[in-house]
Amino acid sequence: MKFASYLAAHAAAMASKEAVICAERRVTFGELHAATDRLANSLRALGVAVGDRIAIYVPNSVEFVVAFIAVVKSGAVAVPINLRLSVPEIGHILNDCTPKAAFIADETRANFDRAAAGLTAILRIVADAPPRAEERSMAALAEGGAPGTPEVPYQFDDCMICYTSGTTGKAKGAILTQANYVVLNGFLNALLWGLTADDRQLVTVPLAHRTGFARVANMILHGCTLIILPRFDAREAARLIERERVTVLGMVPTVARMMLEETEAAPGRFATLHTILVTGEAFPLQVKERLHRALPHVRLQSFFAMTEVGGLTNLGPEEQFTHPTSVGRLFPGVELKLVDNGGREVAPGEVGEMWVRTGEPGRFLTMRGYFGRPKETAETIRDGWVATGDMARLDAEGYLYIVDRKKDMVNSGGYNVYSREVELTILELAAVRDVAVVGVPDAVFGEAVAAYVEMNPGSSATEEEIVAHCRERIAGYKKPRHVRFVAALPRNSLGKVIKYKLREEFAVAAGN
Repeated sequence: MKFASYLAAHAAAMASKEAVICAERRVTFGELHAATDRLANSLRALGVAVGDRIAIYVPNSVEFVVAFIAVVKSGAVAVPINLRLSVPEIGHILNDCTPKAAFIADETRANFDRAAAGLTAILRIVADAPPRAEERSMAALAEGGAPGTPEVPYQFDDCMICYTSGTTGKAKGAILTQANYVVLNGFLNALLWGLTADDRQLVTVPLAHRTGFARVANMILHGCTLIILPRFDAREAARLIERERVTVLGMVPTVARMMLEETEAAPGRFATLHTILVTGEAFPLQVKERLHRALPHVRLQSFFAMTEVGGLTNLGPEEQFTHPTSVGRLFPGVELKLVDNGGREVAPGEVGEMWVRTGEPGRFLTMRGYFGRPKETAETIRDGWVATGDMARLDAEGYLYIVDRKKDMVNSGGYNVYSREVELTILELAAVRDVAVVGVPDAVFGEAVAAYVEMNPGSSATEEEIVAHCRERIAGYKKPRHVRFVAALPRNSLGKVIKYKLREEFAVAAGN
């Protein structure tokens, strides 16, 4: 089952229905299918072969969607690049995946040139500006290509290399297949959330991020309408939801926080919404409560996902407040075990590293492997089990609780301290906007807990107040020994906190 066949079916059954809306552009399924066929054939004419990699380094736009579908129809593999990445990070991706070609935009051209310097020549296709001498025009290729979908070997299913966020080191490219998306964003999203062709989905995060691209996959697989926000702005998002009669809103918790003012000020603008999908990080209870009070008619679905396996758990509307700190129960078809450092399953209720299995890699939810990294693939996927690196526990009802990343666990005086537990405790304070907890060297206990705290605008707290709050709520050995207040936590391109930078900052400040 291929993306091309889904799109062909939609084009035949509802050619005039809007598939993609961005700014003032509106593209129907018939137009999308025909344009991506022609662009795919132009790519073939330029020498693109089955299995070649093609980078997509363009903003959220119709062009992003057209480029992706055309790449897959041609038999090549798309490599989305987030616009928030630095030049060295982009250079690492290009050096790692060695793309044959790249879609770029006027605003990304300069960074791409710097990142690609010294690499084997990459064919540049510019999406939104007149091409230079060494470039090709995406519009011209989409208009001038031959009609008809190119033939691709049926057994070839790779469609994307999605690079991990790199919070603990160099990003690795997870090879994802069309089957991965069909199972997750086609079958499971419909089963769990009731998505249909009648839905109109607004994407608020970068399409280059798997969370954002999931909404593109919903459009391809369900035939629903995709509304793209070029750059996130809470007021513009509220305006689009009202104007375009949006029914499904996808976001990360950071976006949810930023939307609160709009939802609380004018809840009537969100009348058509029936579902909000949230993933990407822990979803604070305070944000859930405020969203629910403002929009009580909306079904709030939060889920735990990762690049290598896609969605794994879901916490439904009825469970958001009965199990507010859980990431939910397992998706149907997902196997799970929690293991100790020796690979042995821990006792019920105890914390262990989360291993998950969904069948043959590349066929269901699990990635096919890391691109060009057989050693890392073998270390991560063992007899089908994906060693996630997340420390978790299960309660008696089957609800899963992520307590930490394995590498972020602090060992203080022989006691394991899960940074997420300390972070959630500190987040109970209304003055705190966000917090990150890391382990730092300690002469007596080996490691000590350090909390880096980001305050809400206009709010304040002292180190003593934060430590006292923790002392009341959690064991004494878990409370922070060091509290540092920061204007903003360091984050990667996906908004995740880069904890190793905090450890480095602590070491520098300590003179180590």
